[in-house]
Amino acid sequence: MNFRYGPLTIVILLLTACAEAPVPAGQQFIDSVAAALGGRAAIEATGTLTIDAEGRRLNIGQDMTPESATMEFDISARQVIDLVNGSGRTEETRTPLFDYFRGRGSFPVISGIDGDVAYDIGADGSARRADEQAATERRSEFYHHPLTLVRAALAGNASVSNVRAADGLSLADVTTDDGMMLTMAVDPETGLPAFIRSTDFHSYFRDVVRRTDFSDYESVGELMLPTVISRSLDEFHVFRLETTSQRTDSSAADISAPTEAVAARPASGPAPASVEVEALADGVWYLTGQSHHSVLLEFSDHLTIIEAPSETRTLAVLETASALVPGKPVTHVINTHHHFDHSGGVRTAVAEGLTVITHAANEAFYRRMAEQPSTIVPDALARAPKPIKIETVDEQRTYEDESMKLELYHVAESRHSGSILMAYLPEQRLLIEADLYTPGRTAPQTFAPNMLENIERYGLEVDRVVPIHGGVVDFETVEAAVSSLPN
Repeated sequence: MNFRYGPLTIVILLLTACAEAPVPAGQQFIDSVAAALGGRAAIEATGTLTIDAEGRRLNIGQDMTPESATMEFDISARQVIDLVNGSGRTEETRTPLFDYFRGRGSFPVISGIDGDVAYDIGADGSARRADEQAATERRSEFYHHPLTLVRAALAGNASVSNVRAADGLSLADVTTDDGMMLTMAVDPETGLPAFIRSTDFHSYFRDVVRRTDFSDYESVGELMLPTVISRSLDEFHVFRLETTSQRTDSSAADISAPTEAVAARPASGPAPASVEVEALADGVWYLTGQSHHSVLLEFSDHLTIIEAPSETRTLAVLETASALVPGKPVTHVINTHHHFDHSGGVRTAVAEGLTVITHAANEAFYRRMAEQPSTIVPDALARAPKPIKIETVDEQRTYEDESMKLELYHVAESRHSGSILMAYLPEQRLLIEADLYTPGRTAPQTFAPNMLENIERYGLEVDRVVPIHGGVVDFETVEAAVSSLPN
């Protein structure tokens, strides 16, 4: 057997080919970013990153209108990132700067991710395991820092692809070895990451673009790390933090998930809803059983539901309505206000073909929400797409037939929501409201005086108040609660 080349020649040819082989664009991209951050060796030598920071966090989904961003917390935060084991823990102290929580003081919020275990720790120190979807979200969020994503991209099974330029930045897509997909944008002048984004699931917004922006880098040991970090979900600002200190350690952090969280079985979805029925008058039922209630009204040829707080709850309420009044369809759902915990079932109502009745200020937001993709965790509307049918209320609107009369009123000058409605049944002298008066609440009934002002303004004669939270109370009880408030 004859060989054309000798062994030495083959080695030389192989070395020459390797030397001449172009480095893939993805590898060039991540090597360049790693060098700007301090070098691969320094990144891989870092076991733990601890960040102390202060800033503001939006009370997202609970503001005065869907578009406003006025309700914020002052926050003091510590984030500990274990780069060796891929775990993280965040401790925040939040101080509310808005009426709803004002007077309750600061409170802690502690959460973490450890492997596939997402957990939360209460103020009393007890740990709770979050559901599987929360674990996926937090795993993606773990990589929303230059150090964690670049280190993950340098790992053997990760991939960096689709290197491109856009808006004056260099971008590349990173797929980590645990299957997370994110995009990193780099400032070509400094070589440092400008932002990281990913498409993630949000229980209310559904498919969202989570984006974290970085600026004002500083030296931390051998590394360059950002001192200003801000987060958004689609167009909604979430927080802005400025670091007060950052430090690295070569060893891993002891931030493993609490034993009770590891031992708990993770939920794979929302807990089933339980609906209890209380007849309030002919054709009026109070559908309770959990924290957020609904009210069912029977008209001559159809049914109307007040409040659709979540998909699971809304579907259970609709099933209960069909059992209570067989043969009459539910055609309308009245939404008291846009806050997430009161409008989380609006998409479900749209999927069921119901007409949504809400304040005019919410219309554009609900139309947008009804068109929001929900591919990561498909919901009822993703499974049965329909266009939204919506009717709006400005100051007041009446729905009436021979069986039922319902009056809807805008609660003017409310400090809880600028687009909140209350419902009034004049024949039954019932007022149905959300968050304006909540029986059993230990904190002062901050919004009840304004509710009474609106009752007087519209000339309503009320015997009983039917809260979306709590239980039915006599009107005198509400008046007494308001009169006991300090001036």
